[in-house]
Amino acid sequence: MNTKILQPTALFFVALFILSSCNSNKKEEPVAELEPKMETFSLVKSKLTTDLRLPAELSGFSQVDLYAKVNSYVKTLKVDIGSDVKKGQLLIELEAPEISSQLSASESRLHSQEAVYTASNSTYQRLLETSKVEGTISKNDLELALSKKNSDFAQLAAARAGHKEIKSIQDYLQIRAPFDGKVTARNVNTGAYVGQGAQIPLLTVQDQKKLRLSLSVPEAYTGYLKVGDMIGFNVVSLRGETFKAKISRMSGALDLKLRSERVELDVINSDEKLLPGMVAEVILPLNSKKETFVVPKSAVVNTAEGIFLIKVVNKKAQRVKVSLGLEVDDKIEVFSDSLQQNDVLLSKANEEIKDGDDIKE
Repeated sequence: MNTKILQPTALFFVALFILSSCNSNKKEEPVAELEPKMETFSLVKSKLTTDLRLPAELSGFSQVDLYAKVNSYVKTLKVDIGSDVKKGQLLIELEAPEISSQLSASESRLHSQEAVYTASNSTYQRLLETSKVEGTISKNDLELALSKKNSDFAQLAAARAGHKEIKSIQDYLQIRAPFDGKVTARNVNTGAYVGQGAQIPLLTVQDQKKLRLSLSVPEAYTGYLKVGDMIGFNVVSLRGETFKAKISRMSGALDLKLRSERVELDVINSDEKLLPGMVAEVILPLNSKKETFVVPKSAVVNTAEGIFLIKVVNKKAQRVKVSLGLEVDDKIEVFSDSLQQNDVLLSKANEEIKDGDDIKE
């Protein structure tokens, strides 16, 4: 009985084994993969516009450090830090007793020499009138009188020059403002000894009604700027305010260390909100001067061999070497003599694509 039951069971497992063996011998057919299409675009020209933010510094349009020309003492100090001054205004009065003595002595010499010359000139004139009567005055006496007169006149001229020199030195005892402005530094007090060779100025005067904004523009961007361009800038201490000024001067040469060009803007500061020494952030507009070829950044291949675009010619890849220009967001200017309007280029290029590779659009 048991034998009869086991026989059908054994037959079932044998059949199942044979069926599984047949299925395992079947080979799976490979699925053909489709080659992906590559995105392309037509090359066109356009203008890019962006801005560049650079640090800059404000300074007084006119600024001067005032020193004492002669050794002296501060007699009167008429201004202090923050004082508004006018051109020619007396700022400091100095005192030098030895110069006063020298001036008095030179005045005495001048008056004495004037008297001597007056006498010799008078003598010569009398002799000259008398000599008109023949035989009254010898020719030698007349020549001696003329010589004395000329010598005294030369001495008088020397005395006048000496007096003028000392007088001009005395004028240095009064220090006056060279232009309208504001006193921004004072380093001296009444009674202090000052003189030649001092390292620290007595006063510093700056013109704050008109400021000078200076910045260095990198070489790559100098071609986008010109004198007369209106530029905006802001400062940290006056948040939310944007100031405007025109480019007044460009150096026309690059700094050999920074490889940048110095640019200056004249800033009218009538309300004196801005102060010399402030650091500003300048917003330089960078506008293409003419239409250029513009491509997506993803189309640019940057390799050790150079910078390339992949142009599609008869469904074949052709590398075109380019140079780059202005960048704005995901766009960039490219320059090459091998590019033409409406050329077909790959949108997403990579360095694995070589010349002659098939391109499926």
